[in-house]
Amino acid sequence: MKNYKELLNDVTTFILDVDGVLTDGRLLISESGELLRTMNARDGYAIKTALNNGYKVCIITGGRNDGVKSRLMGLGVEDVFLNASDKTVQMREYVAKHNLTPEEILYMGDDMPDLPALEYSGVATCPQDAIQEVKSICNYISHRNGGDSCVRDVIEQVMKVQGKWNATQAVQAVSS
Repeated sequence: MKNYKELLNDVTTFILDVDGVLTDGRLLISESGELLRTMNARDGYAIKTALNNGYKVCIITGGRNDGVKSRLMGLGVEDVFLNASDKTVQMREYVAKHNLTPEEILYMGDDMPDLPALEYSGVATCPQDAIQEVKSICNYISHRNGGDSCVRDVIEQVMKVQGKWNATQAVQAVSS
């Protein structure tokens, strides 16, 4: 059995949930009924840096917010699946489309709908404030909460283990 850091050597792809991972899970509801969320710019920076270094990033969420999709596509994420009731359906389609193996996938989720995707992935991760059922099956629990750069935490760790994260490379990747 490999330890967590050894598993990171095989990661080529980050698949992420939104609510509770890229956001803190709270929703602000406007008078018109629009659901608003906040995302951490450090997570965005890490996602863009990963993409510019050849990693794949995919978002699978049960949410239906087009603003979330616009933000992520603005970072360069091409595969954003909204309204996913069974995340493993989109995950398996994505894996087949890109000829991936589960060992290449780091998945980050925080709640019950993420359990099957976490079990399928080679590296299961979650934020510090994930539910206990999720924490119990994860290879790594970030020291950061959802929406508080937990995504940056795992992306940076993968890139450091693989020798792809340093200040010069990161700045060059984002500016290119």
